[in-house]
Amino acid sequence: MSKRDYYDVLGVSKSATEKELKSAFRKLAMEHHPDRNPGDEAAERTFKDVNEAYDALKDPQKRAAYDQFGHAAFEQGGGGNPFGGGAGAAGFDGFGDIFEEMFGSAFGGRRGGGRSQPGRGSDLQYNMSITLEEAYEGKTTQIKVPSAEACSTCSGSGAKPGTSPTTCGTCGGRGRVRTQNGIFAMERGCPTCNGQGQVISDPCRSCNGAGKVAKDKQLSVNIPAGVEDGTRIRLSGEGELGQRGGPSGDLYIFLNIKDHDLFERDAQHLFIAMPVGMTSAALGGDIEVPSIDGARVRVKIPAGAQTGQQLRLRGKGMSIYRRQERGDLYVRIEVETPTNLTKRQKELLEEFEKEGNAHSPLAAKFLNKVKGFFSAD
Repeated sequence: MSKRDYYDVLGVSKSATEKELKSAFRKLAMEHHPDRNPGDEAAERTFKDVNEAYDALKDPQKRAAYDQFGHAAFEQGGGGNPFGGGAGAAGFDGFGDIFEEMFGSAFGGRRGGGRSQPGRGSDLQYNMSITLEEAYEGKTTQIKVPSAEACSTCSGSGAKPGTSPTTCGTCGGRGRVRTQNGIFAMERGCPTCNGQGQVISDPCRSCNGAGKVAKDKQLSVNIPAGVEDGTRIRLSGEGELGQRGGPSGDLYIFLNIKDHDLFERDAQHLFIAMPVGMTSAALGGDIEVPSIDGARVRVKIPAGAQTGQQLRLRGKGMSIYRRQERGDLYVRIEVETPTNLTKRQKELLEEFEKEGNAHSPLAAKFLNKVKGFFSAD
C-alpha cells in the first residue's frame, strides 16, 4: 500500500508555514492519541501517521528533500532519488527518538542527566551510480544536495533579532521530563520545548524559529581509482545542519557500479567473452581484444583452442584501490560454429568429416563413455 502524502495526513497545503504545521499536528495528535482512544487501532495508526508526517515536515532540510523526492527521500536506495534512508532520513534519526524516549540515550547529542546541548545534525546518505570505466580511472564530480544553512537573520538562534531563547520552565533546561507510574519511571523529551531545553517566545520571522533555512548546495566528490561496488565515501560535516548551532552530521556517498556491456568484474580482475571462428580456433592465430583503458590488445589463440579456455593478460584488469597496480584481464574463448554455409563450404566440411574423429579427442572420449554405459546394462 502506498503511503499518503504527508501534507494530506496533516490536512495542510504544501505552502503551510511552520506555525500552521505545528498547529495541525497538535490538534490531530490530541484527537487520535492512544490514551484518548484506548483499544482503537485505527486511531493508533492515524496517530503514528501524524507523528511521521510532522517529523518529516517540521525540519526545513527534510521538508525540502520530501518536496523534491517525495517518500523516496526517506527510503533505503529509493528509485531515482540519490538519497537513501540510512543515516539521516527515517533511519538512525527515528531509532534515536525511540531509544531516547525509552532509555534517555545520547542519540541526539543529549544525555539524560545534564542540561540540553545543541543537537548534532543527522547523517545523510547519497546513492551514486558510476560506470566501470569511471571506477577504473577515478573521477571528481559535482553533486547537488538539498540542505539547510543557519538563518542569517537570527544567526541560527531561532529567536527574533534583539531577543534570545529562554530556559524552559517545564524541564528546567534539561530537555527531558520524568514521569512516575507506580514503581515505573519514564524519562522522555520535554513536550514544551521539544527536547531543546529552551523556548522561543518571539520566533524569527525568516526561519519561523527553526534557526535554519532550506538551501541546496553543490559538493565536490573525489572518487578514487579502483573503487568497488558498495564503496562508501564520507564527507565530514556535510550532513544535516545541527539544531540551533549544533554541529552538522556527515554525508555518506554509496557507490553503485553499473553493469558493463563487455566486461565482468571480480575484485581487481576483468573477464571478457571473445567469439572465435571455428577455423581460427582449430588453426590458431592472433585476435584483438579491447581493454578497459580504451586500448586494443593482441592475443595469440593457440591451435586447437576450445570453448571455455581462458587466456590471461597480466596487468590489463582494474586499477587496485590505493595501489599503483592493476589486476588481470581474462579472455574466455567461445568457439563459434559457422552458419549460412555455401555449397562448397559444406562439401569441404563433409570431406573433413569423412576423415574420422581422430582430431576430436573430446568427442571420442565421450563416445567411449557412452558405449561403456550401454554395455553395462
